Formats: sequence, C-alpha cells, structure tokens
Amino acid sequence: MAITASQVNELRKKTGAGMMDCKKALVEADGDMEQAIDVLRKKGQKVAAKRGDNEAKEGVIFAQANAGKGFMLQLNCETDFVAKNEDFRGFVQSILDVAVNNNLASLDELKAAKYDDKLTVEEKITEQIGVIGEKLDLSNYAKVEAHAVVAYNHPGNQLATLVALNKASEVAEDAGKQVAMQVAAMNPLALDKDGVDQETIAREVEVGKELAIQEGKPAEMAEKIAQGRLNKFFKENTLLSQPFVRDNKQTVEQFLNAAESGLTVTSFKRFSLS
Repeated sequence: MAITASQVNELRKKTGAGMMDCKKALVEADGDMEQAIDVLRKKGQKVAAKRGDNEAKEGVIFAQANAGKGFMLQLNCETDFVAKNEDFRGFVQSILDVAVNNNLASLDELKAAKYDDKLTVEEKITEQIGVIGEKLDLSNYAKVEAHAVVAYNHPGNQLATLVALNKASEVAEDAGKQVAMQVAAMNPLALDKDGVDQETIAREVEVGKELAIQEGKPAEMAEKIAQGRLNKFFKENTLLSQPFVRDNKQTVEQFLNAAESGLTVTSFKRFSLS
C-alpha cells in the first residue's frame, strides 16, 4: 500500500526514528502504525545485540532537585557526537522526568518504570538504540531526600552532583550550591572520616608506615607518623573537613555553619564520565 508523508511524520514524532526508517517500517507493517512501532523496536533489539560488546564511554549526566528531593542519572552512548545531540539530551531529560514524576528510588525501579503507555524505560532505551545506531547504557541513578537538596550540573553535562542539607532556607540553599560545586571540583571520598571504609584506612596507614621507614624514621615512630598522615588524608578527602575552595582558610563545615548556624550536609552524590 502507498505510505503517505503524514504517516511517516506521525511515526517519526512517536519514535524519533529517521524518515527513511519510518517509511520502511510502515511499508513492512502495511501502514499499521502500532505494528510499525514494533518493527522499529525489534530493529533496536537487533542493533543492541550487535553492539553489546561495544564500549559506551560518552554520554550525559543530568541532576534535578526540588522540594527536598534530588534525582540524578547517567545515560552512556558510544560517541561524543551523539552525546551533544539535542534530541539525545531531550531523551535523557524525558527519562529523568519519569524518575521525578514517579519518585523512583533505584536504578532497577527506573528501568522497569513505564516510559509511556506501551514501553518501560528499558524498552524505550532499546528502541532508541535502533534509532541512534549506538549502544546506550543507563549506568547510574541516584535519589536523595532531605530538608533541602541542591543539584549542580557542570557545563557540558559530563559531571553532576547532589547535596543534601539538614535545613531548608534561601541562605542554606545558596550555601548548598557552593558546596555542590565543591563536590564536583574536589571529588571527596566521604562526608566525614566516619564514612571512609576500613579497607581504605588500613591501606593509608600501611602506606604511611612504609613512607616513614623509607624516610629513615625509626620503626617505633612509624605508626605515629602514619596516623598523622591519615589525619591529613581525612582533611583532604572528606567533604566537611576539606578546605573550602572559595576561602581555604576555613573548612566546608565552618563555611556552612557561618552561613547559617547548625547548617550541614547530610549526604552527597557525584557522577562523572571521567
């Protein structure tokens, strides 16, 4: 049967597929719109199978926060060309909208959530693999809740952070934005020293001892020197103890308390492509 331009355009709007792919799908489906959508979905599954071993190191990260809740996700693709494409970025935003609108708590919940009346998020991603022709991987997702949550999206959308605060006010959120940028820039391991795992602590102590001995310090002093270096490690690598980037005469903890008495960060998340 003859396929009209309006049918092709309608299918393109529904799926995002190219004009020729839409026309071929409609021809294969004898003009049936729903069957044509299924044809494109199956194409996506075939492309996904073929590209399964490919590396998807490019992509974008979006973070969004409102009313004490923050959401962040990372969708990887194969090339920078796709990552910078506005349609691809719009697709990533649409997935984030699903997360926000449904208040989803985990990556598995997001993948299984309904994207539209027919497809789950995971199925929609498979469909888009057929449209784009690259491997796509929804690799990271986080949800944070607190009295206030601040999101920071670094220019280029290859890095984003969420910072949870124990107080909600205009002053608190402004301070939180600065700390969210600190998290992006300094990549802390944990909120404070209590959040650093024992394996990391043991490794730092062992390295500190070895360095002390190599420097000619007596073995009996090595443990004490290692503990001193461990304290320095905590100051450099835990958020609240880090020197505040905009004024390194004070720590992040001191900056927050100066902005509003008792203000602190309760948790944070950071996603980065590099």
